[in-house]
Amino acid sequence: MLAEWAWLLVIVPFVAFLAIVFFGKRLPREGGEIAVGAMAFVALYGAVLFIMNATQGVVFEKSVEVARIGSFAIEWGWVVDGLSSMMYLVVGLLGFLIFTYALGYMKGDVRVTWFFAAFSLFAGSMLLLVSAPNLIQLIVGWEGVGLSSYLLIGHYWEQKENSSAGMKAFYVNKVADIGLIIGAFVLAIPVGSFRISDILEAVVGHDEAIETVAIAGAVLLFIGAMGKSAQFPFHVWLPDAMAGPTPVSALMHAATMVTAGVYLLGRMFPLYAEMAADARVLVLIIGAITLIIAGLLALVQDDIKKVLAYSTVSQLGYMVAAMGAGAYTAG
Repeated sequence: MLAEWAWLLVIVPFVAFLAIVFFGKRLPREGGEIAVGAMAFVALYGAVLFIMNATQGVVFEKSVEVARIGSFAIEWGWVVDGLSSMMYLVVGLLGFLIFTYALGYMKGDVRVTWFFAAFSLFAGSMLLLVSAPNLIQLIVGWEGVGLSSYLLIGHYWEQKENSSAGMKAFYVNKVADIGLIIGAFVLAIPVGSFRISDILEAVVGHDEAIETVAIAGAVLLFIGAMGKSAQFPFHVWLPDAMAGPTPVSALMHAATMVTAGVYLLGRMFPLYAEMAADARVLVLIIGAITLIIAGLLALVQDDIKKVLAYSTVSQLGYMVAAMGAGAYTAG
């Protein structure tokens, strides 16, 4: 029953975004209380789903057709399983803590209402990505997270270095996103569906149609993951992303944006485990290079936020390397 209503996890932050935009300035906390309330709901719901999955196992998927282009259905839906329920909890709980911290941190700051509106948009986009049963919805959430990060990193846009940092993050991710988008089409066209479950069923069933493009599709998806999870050589945007207010750095580095790439590898792992096993070598090498280089760079920083940024990149390298080594659970 709760899994059937899990679409509320995605909708509530977007409703909070609209409520803050329209009514935030009239409220005592300038809209911050709406954002915190929305994340409290996500955290509580995510915790219940996580406990349910741990105790009795939950696998639920629902899709609603929104449009059709030729033979391809464009769908919106939600998935509740071990991987997604873990991410609902992580995004919700850490998001709630960081949003609550931001209430005090941003008090008296410039554009507080807009900050919390963009913060809610960020969380909603990440939950849209995590809940996606198909690659089109995943890409929409992926781009929503990218847009929100641009708005939040450049929050103090009056200073040139801050607006430049926001643009750098946006551009670097857009270059990597080309790989993700092409990869989605490369995998979906032979199968005739953008649904992740249909693609993975074709992979596990050794469908000849997808066998010829499996490695190319897996590498292209990984290029998208490299951008979002700041893997070498796309790691350059993450230290500059510290230009935003501290709660932004915390949210991006702890719970949401940077884990999206690792989440994508986890969601598509049967592809990397079966037909595209050769692509895992690339994943392992890139992860290993990133964890070593970023760890060394962290040692020579004199700005505490940049030490944390490079440390984050190094930890992401460990996660990606684990996926490349086939250690799905560890990753």
